[in-house]
Amino acid sequence: MKKILLLSCLLLALMAGFFLYTFYSTGYFREIVDGSEAGEVYTTFALPGVEDIALAKEDSLLLLSVDDRAARREGKEGMHGIYLVDLREDSLQAISISSHLNFPFYPHGISVFYLDSARYGLMAINHVEGKHSIESFILQGKSLEHVGTLTGKALISPNDLVMVSPEAFYFSNDHGYTSSLGLLAENYLGLSVANVGYYDGKSFRSVADNLSFPNGLQVDPSKKLLYVASSRGFMVRVFDVLPDGNLAFVEDIPTGTGVDNIELDPQGKLWIGCHPNLLTFASYAGGNAALSPSEVITIDYQKGKKPEVRSVWTNSGAQLSSASVAVPFDKYLFVGNVMDSKVLVLKKE
Repeated sequence: MKKILLLSCLLLALMAGFFLYTFYSTGYFREIVDGSEAGEVYTTFALPGVEDIALAKEDSLLLLSVDDRAARREGKEGMHGIYLVDLREDSLQAISISSHLNFPFYPHGISVFYLDSARYGLMAINHVEGKHSIESFILQGKSLEHVGTLTGKALISPNDLVMVSPEAFYFSNDHGYTSSLGLLAENYLGLSVANVGYYDGKSFRSVADNLSFPNGLQVDPSKKLLYVASSRGFMVRVFDVLPDGNLAFVEDIPTGTGVDNIELDPQGKLWIGCHPNLLTFASYAGGNAALSPSEVITIDYQKGKKPEVRSVWTNSGAQLSSASVAVPFDKYLFVGNVMDSKVLVLKKE
Protein backbone atom coordinates (compact mmCIF):
# COMPACT_ATOMS: atom_id res chain seq x y z
CA MET A 1 0.00 0.00 0.00
CA LYS A 2 2.86 2.38 0.88
CA LYS A 3 4.50 1.68 -2.49
CA ILE A 4 1.26 2.44 -4.33
CA LEU A 5 0.85 5.67 -2.34
CA LEU A 6 4.46 6.67 -3.01
CA LEU A 7 4.07 5.92 -6.72
CA SER A 8 0.84 7.94 -6.86
CA CYS A 9 2.52 10.90 -5.15
CA LEU A 10 5.44 10.66 -7.56
CA LEU A 11 3.11 10.63 -10.58
CA LEU A 12 1.18 13.61 -9.22
CA ALA A 13 4.44 15.49 -8.65
CA LEU A 14 5.59 14.72 -12.19
CA MET A 15 2.27 15.88 -13.62
CA ALA A 16 2.38 19.07 -11.56
CA GLY A 17 5.94 19.69 -12.71
CA PHE A 18 4.96 19.12 -16.33
CA PHE A 19 2.06 21.58 -16.17
CA LEU A 20 4.14 24.18 -14.29
CA TYR A 21 6.97 23.87 -16.82
CA THR A 22 4.56 24.16 -19.77
CA PHE A 23 2.81 27.23 -18.38
CA TYR A 24 6.08 28.93 -17.41
CA SER A 25 8.00 28.15 -20.59
CA THR A 26 5.18 29.38 -22.86
CA GLY A 27 4.77 32.76 -21.15
CA TYR A 28 1.42 32.05 -19.53
CA PHE A 29 2.24 33.96 -16.33
CA ARG A 30 3.50 37.07 -18.09
CA GLU A 31 1.26 40.13 -17.79
CA ILE A 32 0.96 42.08 -21.05
CA VAL A 33 0.55 45.83 -20.63
CA ASP A 34 -0.27 47.93 -23.70
CA GLY A 35 2.60 50.18 -24.72
CA SER A 36 4.32 51.57 -27.80
CA GLU A 37 7.67 53.12 -28.60
CA ALA A 38 7.06 52.45 -32.30
CA GLY A 39 4.42 55.13 -32.87
CA GLU A 40 0.66 55.46 -32.88
CA VAL A 41 -1.88 53.81 -35.17
CA TYR A 42 -1.85 55.59 -38.53
CA THR A 43 -4.08 53.30 -40.58
CA THR A 44 -4.96 49.64 -41.17
CA PHE A 45 -5.31 47.34 -44.17
CA ALA A 46 -8.45 45.20 -44.12
CA LEU A 47 -6.60 42.01 -45.02
CA PRO A 48 -6.92 38.83 -42.92
CA GLY A 49 -4.09 36.57 -41.83
CA VAL A 50 -1.12 38.56 -43.16
CA GLU A 51 1.33 36.18 -41.49
CA ASP A 52 4.42 37.45 -43.32
CA ILE A 53 5.51 40.65 -45.04
CA ALA A 54 8.54 41.24 -47.27
CA LEU A 55 10.02 44.56 -48.36
CA ALA A 56 11.40 45.07 -51.87
CA LYS A 57 13.39 48.00 -50.55
CA GLU A 58 15.04 49.08 -53.82
CA ASP A 59 11.62 50.04 -55.20
CA SER A 60 9.79 50.65 -51.90
CA LEU A 61 7.28 47.84 -52.47
CA LEU A 62 5.65 45.93 -49.62
CA LEU A 63 4.58 42.33 -50.31
CA LEU A 64 1.91 40.84 -48.05
CA SER A 65 1.26 37.11 -47.60
CA VAL A 66 -2.51 36.78 -47.09
CA ASP A 67 -4.47 33.72 -45.95
CA ASP A 68 -7.75 33.95 -44.05
CA ARG A 69 -7.00 31.04 -41.72
CA ALA A 70 -9.99 31.84 -39.50
CA ALA A 71 -12.32 31.29 -42.46
CA ARG A 72 -10.48 28.16 -43.58
CA ARG A 73 -10.69 26.77 -40.05
CA GLU A 74 -14.48 26.89 -40.45
CA GLY A 75 -14.42 25.36 -43.93
CA LYS A 76 -15.01 28.65 -45.74
CA GLU A 77 -13.11 30.24 -48.60
CA GLY A 78 -11.50 33.50 -47.46
CA MET A 79 -9.07 35.96 -49.02
CA HIS A 80 -5.66 34.58 -49.93
CA GLY A 81 -2.66 35.35 -52.12
CA ILE A 82 0.04 38.00 -52.45
CA TYR A 83 -0.88 41.67 -52.10
CA LEU A 84 1.32 44.66 -52.88
CA VAL A 85 1.56 48.14 -51.35
CA ASP A 86 3.53 50.83 -53.20
CA LEU A 87 5.12 52.84 -50.41
CA ARG A 88 5.94 55.68 -52.81
CA GLU A 89 2.22 56.51 -52.96
CA ASP A 90 0.53 58.46 -50.17
CA SER A 91 -2.64 56.36 -50.32
CA LEU A 92 -0.98 53.15 -49.06
CA GLN A 93 -3.44 50.90 -50.89
CA ALA A 94 -3.01 47.11 -50.96
CA ILE A 95 -3.71 45.47 -54.34
CA SER A 96 -3.84 41.79 -55.25
CA ILE A 97 -1.12 40.63 -57.66
CA SER A 98 -1.78 36.86 -57.58
CA SER A 99 -5.48 36.55 -58.43
CA HIS A 100 -4.60 35.41 -61.96
CA LEU A 101 -2.86 32.21 -60.79
CA ASN A 102 -4.48 28.99 -62.01
CA PHE A 103 -3.62 26.83 -58.99
CA PRO A 104 -4.61 26.91 -55.28
CA PHE A 105 -2.33 29.36 -53.49
CA TYR A 106 -2.40 29.89 -49.73
CA PRO A 107 0.93 31.54 -48.91
CA HIS A 108 2.73 31.41 -45.58
CA GLY A 109 6.35 32.60 -45.33
CA ILE A 110 7.63 34.72 -48.23
CA SER A 111 10.97 36.18 -49.31
CA VAL A 112 12.13 38.54 -52.07
CA PHE A 113 15.53 38.85 -53.74
CA TYR A 114 16.59 41.82 -55.86
CA LEU A 115 17.59 40.86 -59.42
CA ASP A 116 17.85 44.07 -61.43
CA SER A 117 15.89 47.24 -62.20
CA ALA A 118 12.35 46.84 -60.75
CA ARG A 119 12.70 43.05 -60.95
CA TYR A 120 12.75 40.58 -58.06
CA GLY A 121 12.67 36.90 -57.35
CA LEU A 122 9.89 36.01 -54.91
CA MET A 123 9.38 32.67 -53.17
CA ALA A 124 6.43 31.64 -51.04
CA ILE A 125 5.60 28.59 -48.95
CA ASN A 126 2.22 27.21 -50.02
CA HIS A 127 -0.04 24.94 -47.94
CA VAL A 128 -2.87 23.17 -49.78
CA GLU A 129 -4.86 20.36 -48.14
CA GLY A 130 -1.96 19.21 -45.98
CA LYS A 131 0.55 19.28 -48.83
CA HIS A 132 3.47 21.68 -48.89
CA SER A 133 5.30 23.35 -51.74
CA ILE A 134 7.47 26.35 -52.44
CA GLU A 135 6.27 28.51 -55.29
CA SER A 136 8.77 30.59 -57.26
CA PHE A 137 7.84 33.87 -58.95
CA ILE A 138 9.30 36.84 -60.78
CA LEU A 139 8.02 40.23 -59.64
CA GLN A 140 8.37 42.73 -62.48
CA GLY A 141 7.14 46.14 -61.41
CA LYS A 142 3.72 45.25 -59.97
CA SER A 143 3.24 42.12 -62.08
CA LEU A 144 3.74 38.63 -60.65
CA GLU A 145 4.72 35.72 -62.90
CA HIS A 146 4.82 32.13 -61.65
CA VAL A 147 7.96 30.31 -62.79
CA GLY A 148 8.05 27.02 -60.88
CA THR A 149 7.09 24.75 -57.98
CA LEU A 150 9.38 22.90 -55.57
CA THR A 151 8.23 19.89 -53.55
CA GLY A 152 9.98 17.10 -51.68
CA LYS A 153 10.20 15.05 -48.50
CA ALA A 154 12.42 17.74 -46.96
CA LEU A 155 9.35 19.98 -46.66
CA ILE A 156 7.98 18.39 -43.48
CA SER A 157 6.23 21.41 -42.01
CA PRO A 158 7.68 24.48 -43.74
CA ASN A 159 7.03 27.80 -42.06
CA ASP A 160 9.38 30.49 -43.38
CA LEU A 161 12.17 30.91 -45.91
CA VAL A 162 14.83 33.46 -46.84
CA MET A 163 16.39 33.74 -50.30
CA VAL A 164 20.19 34.11 -50.48
CA SER A 165 20.44 34.03 -54.29
CA PRO A 166 17.95 33.85 -57.20
CA GLU A 167 17.76 30.05 -56.73
CA ALA A 168 19.09 29.27 -53.23
CA PHE A 169 17.25 29.69 -49.92
CA TYR A 170 17.04 28.50 -46.33
CA PHE A 171 13.71 27.27 -44.93
CA SER A 172 12.40 26.27 -41.51
CA ASN A 173 10.39 23.16 -40.65
CA ASP A 174 8.60 24.24 -37.48
CA HIS A 175 7.94 20.61 -36.49
CA GLY A 176 9.91 17.42 -36.96
CA TYR A 177 7.03 15.03 -36.31
CA THR A 178 3.80 14.70 -38.28
CA SER A 179 1.81 12.41 -35.94
CA SER A 180 -0.65 13.89 -33.44
CA LEU A 181 1.29 12.51 -30.47
CA GLY A 182 4.58 13.83 -31.83
CA LEU A 183 3.14 17.27 -32.48
CA LEU A 184 1.69 17.32 -28.97
CA ALA A 185 5.09 16.48 -27.48
CA GLU A 186 6.82 19.19 -29.51
CA ASN A 187 4.28 21.85 -28.63
CA TYR A 188 3.96 21.17 -24.92
CA LEU A 189 7.23 19.49 -23.94
CA GLY A 190 9.28 21.74 -26.20
CA LEU A 191 11.08 18.81 -27.85
CA SER A 192 13.91 19.96 -30.12
CA VAL A 193 13.40 17.72 -33.16
CA ALA A 194 12.73 20.21 -35.97
CA ASN A 195 15.25 21.68 -38.42
CA VAL A 196 16.39 24.31 -40.88
CA GLY A 197 16.93 23.16 -44.45
CA TYR A 198 18.81 24.57 -47.43
CA TYR A 199 18.03 24.44 -51.13
CA ASP A 200 21.12 25.15 -53.25
CA GLY A 201 19.27 25.50 -56.54
CA LYS A 202 19.38 21.75 -57.26
CA SER A 203 18.58 19.78 -54.11
CA PHE A 204 17.44 20.01 -50.48
CA ARG A 205 19.47 19.18 -47.39
CA SER A 206 19.22 19.78 -43.64
CA VAL A 207 21.78 22.22 -42.25
CA ALA A 208 20.64 22.68 -38.63
CA ASP A 209 18.93 19.97 -36.58
CA ASN A 210 17.52 19.53 -33.06
CA LEU A 211 15.64 22.85 -33.00
CA SER A 212 12.50 23.73 -31.03
CA PHE A 213 9.85 25.21 -33.35
CA PRO A 214 12.16 27.09 -35.73
CA ASN A 215 10.09 29.82 -37.28
CA GLY A 216 11.19 33.09 -38.92
CA LEU A 217 14.49 33.25 -40.80
CA GLN A 218 16.65 36.17 -41.87
CA VAL A 219 20.20 36.80 -43.04
CA ASP A 220 22.25 39.82 -42.02
CA PRO A 221 23.10 42.41 -44.71
CA SER A 222 26.43 40.69 -45.47
CA LYS A 223 24.66 37.29 -45.79
CA LYS A 224 27.31 35.84 -43.46
CA LEU A 225 24.91 35.24 -40.55
CA LEU A 226 21.57 33.42 -40.42
CA TYR A 227 19.08 34.27 -37.70
CA VAL A 228 16.56 31.58 -36.71
CA ALA A 229 13.57 32.40 -34.50
CA SER A 230 12.84 29.55 -32.08
CA SER A 231 9.26 30.29 -31.04
CA ARG A 232 8.98 27.52 -28.46
CA GLY A 233 12.49 28.19 -27.18
CA PHE A 234 11.83 31.94 -26.66
CA MET A 235 15.13 32.72 -28.38
CA VAL A 236 16.83 33.68 -31.63
CA ARG A 237 19.59 31.30 -32.72
CA VAL A 238 22.54 32.72 -34.64
CA PHE A 239 24.57 30.74 -37.20
CA ASP A 240 27.55 31.49 -39.39
CA VAL A 241 26.79 30.89 -43.07
CA LEU A 242 29.62 28.83 -44.55
CA PRO A 243 30.74 29.08 -48.21
CA ASP A 244 29.00 25.80 -49.10
CA GLY A 245 25.71 26.87 -47.50
CA ASN A 246 26.17 24.83 -44.34
CA LEU A 247 25.74 26.49 -40.94
CA ALA A 248 27.93 26.77 -37.85
CA PHE A 249 26.25 27.61 -34.55
CA VAL A 250 27.33 30.89 -32.96
CA GLU A 251 25.03 31.62 -30.01
CA ASP A 252 21.48 31.88 -28.70
CA ILE A 253 19.81 35.19 -27.87
CA PRO A 254 17.14 34.81 -25.14
CA THR A 255 14.09 36.97 -25.87
CA GLY A 256 11.49 36.08 -23.24
CA THR A 257 8.77 35.87 -25.89
CA GLY A 258 7.54 33.63 -28.72
CA VAL A 259 9.50 35.07 -31.63
CA ASP A 260 8.04 34.69 -35.14
CA ASN A 261 9.15 36.36 -38.39
CA ILE A 262 12.35 38.42 -38.50
CA GLU A 263 12.89 41.57 -40.57
CA LEU A 264 15.75 44.09 -40.73
CA ASP A 265 15.90 47.87 -40.72
CA PRO A 266 18.51 49.78 -42.79
CA GLN A 267 20.99 49.58 -39.89
CA GLY A 268 20.70 45.79 -39.72
CA LYS A 269 18.69 45.75 -36.48
CA LEU A 270 16.25 42.83 -36.16
CA TRP A 271 12.51 43.56 -35.87
CA ILE A 272 10.40 40.60 -34.79
CA GLY A 273 6.67 40.01 -34.38
CA CYS A 274 6.05 37.90 -31.29
CA HIS A 275 3.51 35.82 -29.34
CA PRO A 276 4.26 36.49 -25.65
CA ASN A 277 1.78 33.82 -24.49
CA LEU A 278 1.93 30.70 -26.65
CA LEU A 279 -0.86 28.83 -24.86
CA THR A 280 -3.29 31.71 -25.39
CA PHE A 281 -2.13 31.95 -29.00
CA ALA A 282 -2.81 28.22 -29.52
CA SER A 283 -6.28 28.65 -28.05
CA TYR A 284 -6.91 31.70 -30.25
CA ALA A 285 -5.71 29.91 -33.37
CA GLY A 286 -8.09 27.07 -32.58
CA GLY A 287 -11.07 29.41 -32.26
CA ASN A 288 -11.32 29.02 -28.49
CA ALA A 289 -10.12 32.47 -27.38
CA ALA A 290 -11.28 35.90 -28.54
CA LEU A 291 -7.84 37.55 -28.37
CA SER A 292 -4.15 36.71 -28.34
CA PRO A 293 -1.53 39.15 -27.00
CA SER A 294 1.01 40.65 -29.37
CA GLU A 295 4.51 42.06 -29.11
CA VAL A 296 7.21 43.56 -31.32
CA ILE A 297 10.83 43.43 -30.21
CA THR A 298 14.07 44.67 -31.69
CA ILE A 299 17.50 43.09 -31.36
CA ASP A 300 20.66 45.09 -31.95
CA TYR A 301 23.17 42.35 -32.70
CA GLN A 302 26.86 42.46 -33.47
CA LYS A 303 28.86 39.28 -33.36
CA GLY A 304 31.13 39.19 -30.33
CA LYS A 305 29.11 41.81 -28.41
CA LYS A 306 26.20 41.47 -25.99
CA PRO A 307 22.92 41.67 -27.92
CA GLU A 308 20.47 44.40 -26.94
CA VAL A 309 16.89 43.11 -26.85
CA ARG A 310 14.14 45.71 -26.54
CA SER A 311 10.35 45.44 -26.46
CA VAL A 312 8.98 48.34 -28.55
CA TRP A 313 5.27 47.50 -28.80
CA THR A 314 2.96 45.33 -26.70
CA ASN A 315 -0.78 44.83 -26.87
CA SER A 316 -3.32 42.67 -25.08
CA GLY A 317 -4.75 41.63 -28.45
CA ALA A 318 -7.59 44.16 -28.53
CA GLN A 319 -5.72 46.36 -31.02
CA LEU A 320 -4.14 43.45 -32.90
CA SER A 321 -4.01 39.77 -32.02
CA SER A 322 -1.26 37.25 -32.82
CA ALA A 323 1.37 39.63 -34.25
CA SER A 324 3.79 37.61 -36.39
CA VAL A 325 5.83 40.15 -38.38
CA ALA A 326 6.92 43.78 -38.08
CA VAL A 327 8.46 45.65 -41.02
CA PRO A 328 9.94 49.13 -40.47
CA PHE A 329 9.97 51.63 -43.34
CA ASP A 330 10.80 55.30 -42.84
CA LYS A 331 8.47 56.47 -40.02
CA TYR A 332 6.10 53.53 -40.44
CA LEU A 333 5.92 50.10 -38.87
CA PHE A 334 3.75 47.50 -40.61
CA VAL A 335 2.58 44.77 -38.20
CA GLY A 336 1.06 41.58 -39.62
CA ASN A 337 -0.49 38.65 -37.82
CA VAL A 338 -1.51 35.02 -38.09
CA MET A 339 -5.30 35.24 -37.91
CA ASP A 340 -6.53 38.76 -37.22
CA SER A 341 -8.57 40.66 -39.81
CA LYS A 342 -6.20 43.56 -40.47
CA VAL A 343 -2.65 44.80 -40.79
CA LEU A 344 -1.74 47.51 -38.30
CA VAL A 345 0.28 50.50 -39.54
CA LEU A 346 2.04 52.51 -36.83
CA LYS A 347 3.62 55.89 -37.53
CA LYS A 348 6.22 57.63 -35.42
CA GLU A 349 6.06 61.43 -35.59
